[in-house]
Amino acid sequence: MVTEILPLGKESLARAKALLLSGELVAFPTETVYGLGADARSDAAVENIYRVKGRPSDNPLIVHVHQDFDIASLVEDVQPYAARLRKAFLPGPLTLVYKSRGAVSAKVSCGLDTLAVRVPSHPCAQQFLRYVDIPVAAPSANISKHVSPVSAQHVYDDLMGKIPLILDGGMCSGGIESTVCDVTGEYPVVLRQGLVSREMIAEVAGRCDLYVPKTGEQVRSPGMKYKHYAPACRTFLFEAEEAVRALACYREYAEKAERVFVLCEDGAADIFPAEHTLLLGKTAQEMAANLYKLLRLAERKADVLIAVKPKERGGVMDGVLNRLCKACAGEEK
Repeated sequence: MVTEILPLGKESLARAKALLLSGELVAFPTETVYGLGADARSDAAVENIYRVKGRPSDNPLIVHVHQDFDIASLVEDVQPYAARLRKAFLPGPLTLVYKSRGAVSAKVSCGLDTLAVRVPSHPCAQQFLRYVDIPVAAPSANISKHVSPVSAQHVYDDLMGKIPLILDGGMCSGGIESTVCDVTGEYPVVLRQGLVSREMIAEVAGRCDLYVPKTGEQVRSPGMKYKHYAPACRTFLFEAEEAVRALACYREYAEKAERVFVLCEDGAADIFPAEHTLLLGKTAQEMAANLYKLLRLAERKADVLIAVKPKERGGVMDGVLNRLCKACAGEEK
């Protein structure tokens, strides 16, 4: 299969719609990462996502719709606070999990009675979703467990020859996946942390808890169960207070003539060799935007990546730390 990368336009949109309606997959940009889209109403199309990505079949998907789509046709919306969350944060990097009306393939939610719905804010995503005007199931457009893609080239690197079309909308600005929040109960519960923090949700809804998975329980959101976002190089992960130990680890592998790089926030970079340091940024938003781009760069440059956690905690940083820990969970020293 030939994989095309095309800018958004009348011809590429028409091609994307025809492909989706025929059961094929189309990658498209969002403000967080690139998504791998399929017609959410079709069992065969949704199965195609799992096959192409090599994604575990018990890992649910998110349905993407445009801003004016009738969400009530897909889900039961009974909690008043859910409407307040939509008004405050959508379109944007927040996915809400509702009770499903069964209007899409059961394979989207892996047989659960809930459905995760997202309204992305990226203008290209809105154009695409409005043009096709169907619910589009879409995980990140990469091989399962690899670093999520934040550019069309990243998608191509992973899925060349496996999908027919990538809609190019430039580099994603948000950088990490959407927050996923369950709105089926009396108060919202965050299932996956992201750019909309638990604190931000609580301010609107009055209360918001963070879900703690139970052993053996079927997951209700992507990003909850498996190792994700991993670069194709050996990784070590250190706490923010362990910079000296991280430097010793760097020297250990550098002495073996291995290609070693350090990934850290700007404020922790002073003790590491500048030419082998990848700077995440100074703020949580900068680090979110840079994380996947730098992990992709690291796997091209490094045999060993030494990651040092940022010092900040809470808010958006919790989402950054979640992704960093899952990406570099191979070994802790």
